[in-house]
Amino acid sequence: MRRAGKRRFAMGVRLPELLAPAGSLQALAAAVAAGADAVYTGAGAFNARAAATDLSLDELRIAAGLCHGRGARLYVTLNIFVRDDELDEAVALAADVLEAGADALIVADLGLIAELRRRLGDVEIHLSTQAGVHASDGALLATRELSVSRVTCGRELSVDEIAAMAVTGVEIEAFCHGAICVCYAGACSFSSLRRGRSANRGDCTQPCRLHYGLADGAGRRVDAREGDLLLCPRDYLSIRHIPQLVDAGVGALKIEGRMKNPDYVFNVVGCYRAALDAVRDGLPVEVDALEAQLARSFNRGFTTDYLDGSAGAGLMSWERSCNQGLRAGVVVERRYEEVVVELERSVEAGDTLEIRYIPGEEAAPDVPKRWPMVPCPVTAAAGARIAVHCKRKVSCGSVVHVVRSAGVLARTDAAVATVLDGVQDAAPPAPAARAEGMGPSCRSGSAARAGARPCADAGRTPARAVLVETPERAAALLEAGGAEILVPAFAVAETGCGAWGSLLGRLTVLLDEVSRVGDEAFQRSLCATAGAVACRNLTQVAYARDAGAAFEIASPIPVTNVASLHACADLGARRVWLPSDMAVDRVAGLARAAAGRVLVGVVSSGLPELMVTEHCLLTAEGACSGSCGGCARRRSERFLVERDGTCLPVRVDVRGRTRIYDAEPLDRSGDVAMLATAGVSCFLEADEGACAW
Repeated sequence: MRRAGKRRFAMGVRLPELLAPAGSLQALAAAVAAGADAVYTGAGAFNARAAATDLSLDELRIAAGLCHGRGARLYVTLNIFVRDDELDEAVALAADVLEAGADALIVADLGLIAELRRRLGDVEIHLSTQAGVHASDGALLATRELSVSRVTCGRELSVDEIAAMAVTGVEIEAFCHGAICVCYAGACSFSSLRRGRSANRGDCTQPCRLHYGLADGAGRRVDAREGDLLLCPRDYLSIRHIPQLVDAGVGALKIEGRMKNPDYVFNVVGCYRAALDAVRDGLPVEVDALEAQLARSFNRGFTTDYLDGSAGAGLMSWERSCNQGLRAGVVVERRYEEVVVELERSVEAGDTLEIRYIPGEEAAPDVPKRWPMVPCPVTAAAGARIAVHCKRKVSCGSVVHVVRSAGVLARTDAAVATVLDGVQDAAPPAPAARAEGMGPSCRSGSAARAGARPCADAGRTPARAVLVETPERAAALLEAGGAEILVPAFAVAETGCGAWGSLLGRLTVLLDEVSRVGDEAFQRSLCATAGAVACRNLTQVAYARDAGAAFEIASPIPVTNVASLHACADLGARRVWLPSDMAVDRVAGLARAAAGRVLVGVVSSGLPELMVTEHCLLTAEGACSGSCGGCARRRSERFLVERDGTCLPVRVDVRGRTRIYDAEPLDRSGDVAMLATAGVSCFLEADEGACAW
């Protein structure tokens, strides 16, 4: 049963729910004190922030009481992709957090959603952004087939795209502030394949915050930007778009940051609360003041590129991945062990100031940049000059930023203390018994379903499939026979459908990882003309079903347990391709469990994809021409170079999307016999010059 939260209205229109993060009780208290309508948190191992300090069940009961006592709602994230041996525990945890007072669960795994429905009944489920829904048809399918009540869209969407999803009547949750992963959510295997820790399991090593070079085929460095954080985005900012997002009909605005401190949560929630309340009251949003206040909390610099329909250089923070703070003044005089700063913004005693010294052209080449951090000794207004103790040598003209706000910290501490006063020593007791429908069955039970339709091709000899990227190779292999032929949709787009002609009707087209408004016409045409399609998100499943096309399912649709295999079969998939970063023993286990239910395929050789991003990595070489089709850089070899010299192939498609591939090819040739015995029905190899997925 859905528990109502606060309802705020703007001129008769319901405002979006303001959804805040909380990695601790203190952060949750900060969120509700600042005006959050709902709070999301983790509890246990099944959420996408493995390093977060999750709430215990006792703390969750306190949290539920705090939220509900202030008219707010509480959501718990269970948004990693779950393995078979974890399903029972995940469902049991879901039952426990619901008993503790959670109002809804945020879930990405299709199998876990199915098991929650089967074992717990009418629980409120919100589809996580990890599920990769970026267009209306996917949102509609998710609500209809998965019975989710809300869909969280990706950060990459523009305001118009978000509005197009919201107009369907599906409740859309959109991010409004915080850190950005450069890869589409749920589609990143970089950390898993290169570092052995999976982002989709909540254990990302954050490769997008590391240093890289960009090289051509001869090994020459071609990146020409100041800084080498080539995959590091700025932070998402929507404070200037709040009226548009309200008009778009967004159901909830979500602040990223379950790893952030309470002062971050308090400050950011307070700013967005002020903006929404201004819209409610018909007043202008004081965007300049609010953006400046937001910058007093941790940020990597702000970007509105995605909301504005762009993903260019303005998205990126090439030079720094740490806190940028708020520009507050400039050094105008140097003295012995101190400097004089002329303030452009107010500061408070106890603020931490960062003085950014950048050597001029006259400096020796070995003179480093210096970024000393010093305490602010006084409270002063914009226009004042203050003396600041600084032993490090910096020059006049050095810019000064506030990187830690004493005022925000003090106000947060006071607000949190007020909310938590007397609460933590009075935790409500655990319920004596489970609610109806949450009995022992929630802790065990097979994912198999009675009456499951058998797979028509079960038991046949495993097939060989080859992934090609040119019509010439496709024609040659079709003539030779003995293999199914797959072609990536981006390769078809590169040459145009005309170059493939009637071949498409004999091929399986591997659709792109992403389906946005601009992708719809092309992807629908492929569903209508290809022999079959491999769908990589729920939106494409909707397109394939509309066209009556035979379809398969491949990552980044998450398939990591038997229940998710069955969910794919229920959607109508004839085959499921398991992820390339899945361990061989788990592949074998899923293949055995899928026997007679749905066909299972695996990639046996080829360079696996690490990530796909809307940002064109080639902008690191200089200004973009704006013409992807004719871009000379795009048609030349490019490699992302890690610090140890490892070269990762980079491909940019005709739409400007970047795909980065692993340096070493996947090779499961030694496991083919065992996997075939286990029930894998098809083994795919990438043709020479083609990459896998």
